[in-house]
Amino acid sequence: MREFRQVRGSVVVLDRADIDTDQIIPKQFLKRIERSGYGEFLFFDWMKDPDFELRRPGATGASILLTGRNFGCGSSREHAAWALEDAGFRVVLAPSFGDIFHQNALKTGLAVIEIDDDALASIRAALADDGELTVDLERCEIRHDGGLRVEFGFDPFARGMLLDGLDEIALTLRRDEAIARYERAHPTRIDTRLAGGLSAAR
Repeated sequence: MREFRQVRGSVVVLDRADIDTDQIIPKQFLKRIERSGYGEFLFFDWMKDPDFELRRPGATGASILLTGRNFGCGSSREHAAWALEDAGFRVVLAPSFGDIFHQNALKTGLAVIEIDDDALASIRAALADDGELTVDLERCEIRHDGGLRVEFGFDPFARGMLLDGLDEIALTLRRDEAIARYERAHPTRIDTRLAGGLSAAR
């Protein structure tokens, strides 16, 4: 997982509410367990429309998605977050997110940031003149060159994970020595070496 401290990039505005994970990455593409290669299928059905927001010229290379409430609702597929990240997005700004998508996104390294409707309206107005934003996770601040500053809240634990580029497994491995000491001091009560199943150690 990449460190996330500050990202400056162009923004795609997808002004739709209740975008579910089946629209983000349709089910027919969920046949692999790898985390890469899903970006080309992002919003697959909607991308057939020549006027879809992500097909417009200004969307090329965008790293920030600004969208409507309840983004990522629906099924729990991790592939939705993987597809967004693989397509180059580092940030999603929305008034609210589906709970499971929110957790999957953080584990993928996406900064999913809740912004209220007034702040979103201010950001959209600023983007009319210049379509780039800076998202600063160290300061918990969104900036626009026109002078706009928007502060946002972020869970401290999740923020620390993103800043350091660590998922739960990497965080656990930081305590590898302490875990090994504990295991040496507390012998297992189960002998896992026996064939044919577990048996209580004698």
